[in-house]
Amino acid sequence: MPITRAPIPIKFNPNGLVAAPAQEPQRRLRLLLVDDEPRLLSSLVELLRERDYHLVTATCGAEAVEELSKQPFDLVLLDLRLPDFGGHEIMDFMRRQGIHASVIVLSGETGVDGAIGALKRGAHDYLRKPYTREELLRTIDSVLRQQALEVENRRIAWQLECSEKLYRYLVDSSPDIIYTLNQEGRFSFINDRAEQLLGFSREELMGKHYSTVVHDDDLERAYYVFNERRVGERATRNVELRLKSLNGDDIGRTFDNTLMTLSFNSMGMYTDDSSARKMEFYGTYGVARDVTDRKRAEELISYQAYHDILTDLPNRILFKDRLGLAMIQSKRNETELAVMFVDLDRFKLVNDTLGHIRGDELLQQVAARLKESLRRGDTLARLGGDEFTIFLPEMQSREDAQVVAEKFLERLQQAFFLDGHEVYISASIGIAVYPTDGVTMDDLLRHADIAMYQVKADGKNGYSFYNPKMLDASYQKITLEQSLRRALEQGELEMYYQPQIDVRSGEIVGAEGLMRWNHPERGLLTAGEFLPFAEENGLMIPISDWMLDALCSDLVQWNAAGGEPVRLSLNLSPQYLDRGDFVEKMRAALIRYDISPTQIEVEITENICIRNPQYAIDQLNKLCQLGVSVAIDDFGTGYSSLAYLHRFPIHTIKIDQSFIKEIQRENGHFPVVLAIISIAKGLGLNLVAEGVETSIQAHYLEQSGCTTMQGFLYYQPLSRRAFVQLLREKTAGAGELAVQSLHA
Repeated sequence: MPITRAPIPIKFNPNGLVAAPAQEPQRRLRLLLVDDEPRLLSSLVELLRERDYHLVTATCGAEAVEELSKQPFDLVLLDLRLPDFGGHEIMDFMRRQGIHASVIVLSGETGVDGAIGALKRGAHDYLRKPYTREELLRTIDSVLRQQALEVENRRIAWQLECSEKLYRYLVDSSPDIIYTLNQEGRFSFINDRAEQLLGFSREELMGKHYSTVVHDDDLERAYYVFNERRVGERATRNVELRLKSLNGDDIGRTFDNTLMTLSFNSMGMYTDDSSARKMEFYGTYGVARDVTDRKRAEELISYQAYHDILTDLPNRILFKDRLGLAMIQSKRNETELAVMFVDLDRFKLVNDTLGHIRGDELLQQVAARLKESLRRGDTLARLGGDEFTIFLPEMQSREDAQVVAEKFLERLQQAFFLDGHEVYISASIGIAVYPTDGVTMDDLLRHADIAMYQVKADGKNGYSFYNPKMLDASYQKITLEQSLRRALEQGELEMYYQPQIDVRSGEIVGAEGLMRWNHPERGLLTAGEFLPFAEENGLMIPISDWMLDALCSDLVQWNAAGGEPVRLSLNLSPQYLDRGDFVEKMRAALIRYDISPTQIEVEITENICIRNPQYAIDQLNKLCQLGVSVAIDDFGTGYSSLAYLHRFPIHTIKIDQSFIKEIQRENGHFPVVLAIISIAKGLGLNLVAEGVETSIQAHYLEQSGCTTMQGFLYYQPLSRRAFVQLLREKTAGAGELAVQSLHA
């Protein structure tokens, strides 16, 4: 019976792979020689000693059993006839104890019963005494050679077992689904990953057709993957399929079926029989990688690339893509198409007063309302900021666009509620029609934009179709911007001053600085003709810097004219105040020109007070600390709250000329004017009436308590030279009166 070593356990290293056993060192073969004849036993020892065996002898059955119990042997040379008990009993003992040494029986018995008994008990061979030396050695070599083959077979079997377990471990630990199909497309193997990803156990899938797990919409493509008969470079390359899932995922999971080389989806399997005239197809092998998360991420990235994240509307890219297709369709069907450009009015005011978070909420609500007003097939997009674009395909007439625009305006007139605030806004809408107003996408968008700005110029909150004349006006604006920038560089701007009169004494107590532009082609332009445009195009900062410097320079000349110092009013743009460095610029100008701050009064509009009240208070307080006074211009026409008015460091209130124009008779009752006068008196503020043009207006104001006025009734705005001359004349006139009174 051949020797079998104890099974070697398969171990796994920290990486989970099978660890091969260390190679055992070469050892001497151990032989047990059992015979009761000392001479014969000694002869055996001498015969085998030269072969470098480890030899142990026993002269009876008891000694043989004792040696077999103490140590293992590779081969036992056993005599059947022993003094105490025979060789058969020893072999029975070896079988009971699991001793697997090979046995060669050496016996002098002539009968066959002993030989049969020995062979039945597993003896490798049976030699009758006397035997020749060569016969014994040949038998021993045969037994040991067979043992070596058996050991090698066990080693190979162990390696195969390890390889199988390693492959099984790698396959079951793979993050991918590994499968094989038979010729009919049924699963002949699938790893455990299928159950983890899809919820199908291996038992459920074995023998089932691949269509059991493939999404119904992908069955046609799956046919080419799961029935692949090509191999190598000709095999089907990466194909993504959706597989059904039992894990609560209604949309299924997406798999990229590839080979282990990650180059192919699947490949055919064929028999490798060299005797066959051709290879026989017997199935398909493949690896399916789960790419569901990647696909979802790609879909999300793709969606975000074509949609506005805030409003979930199409963005500029997707809008242009759809518009291009719609224009092709309109050209083919010879129909009209409208492009609308929508810009929200007063959105910046909401953003500045309530903050950007509330501004974003407003944009989301606006987008929802605009979508509700669209027809099926219309596309609404957000370009950015508070700008939206819409195109209306397949129009029957221009009235279709008009109806949609009116719906927009109607829906936007309803109140918006933002964190407890009730907000009202409107919109300016420009419309361009294909092909009348342009045959290219860029022309349509540009013309709709021009029409929208025309609505803003006309007072906002409305819509307008594009007209070619608007393009001329747009070019004029561009030309105006270029000319205005040159005006700053070439000294074409000039300050004019409208005197403020104390009607009781007739003296000039101050003047309001008004900017004029000596345009080389259009002549003298008033501030109202170019300052609004300057505010829209970011030119107010350099213009305001120039105005502050010019005003201080003129004050130096007026002071040199003699007489009482005159207080000069400077209109301050909200943009200039928002920059935060105006106070420092004012301080630097006062020092540079050596002017008393009491001679300068800054005029602000009421809207400054509500844009950012606390910031405005801080900036105005800093001005007052310099000694500069502050006036509210056009009082009563803005949105200021009386609750804020007493908190602002205000010195003067100016009654807007729109209220003064209402005064048409001396005995009339004009409650707004009287209320403003009462507020000024109650708060202890100075009061100036603007735009006084008739003596009736002047008399009514004086009788009501307002004694400081400015307007055409007294003086029109004067150039610097004319105003200096006026001051000199007033000073000279006052001197002559003083001399006459002295002589009298």
